[in-house]
Amino acid sequence: METAILTFLIILQIYFLAGLAFGVYFILFAKRIDPLMGNSKKVIRLLLFPGVVATWPFLIKRLFQNKNE
Repeated sequence: METAILTFLIILQIYFLAGLAFGVYFILFAKRIDPLMGNSKKVIRLLLFPGVVATWPFLIKRLFQNKNE
């Protein structure tokens, strides 16, 4: 049971670190993901940061879809 918990925590940590990395990318280059974010202030992007960290797989999917169009 302890091994399962440790494995889960490691996976959660990797997910969180990937979310942090993508969150920093989002703050700096949000216009590439959503054109409407290009006019937003940095404060708005910082407010969105926790949500971006949690939902980064959906946003990264959108980023790759926008690159193909």
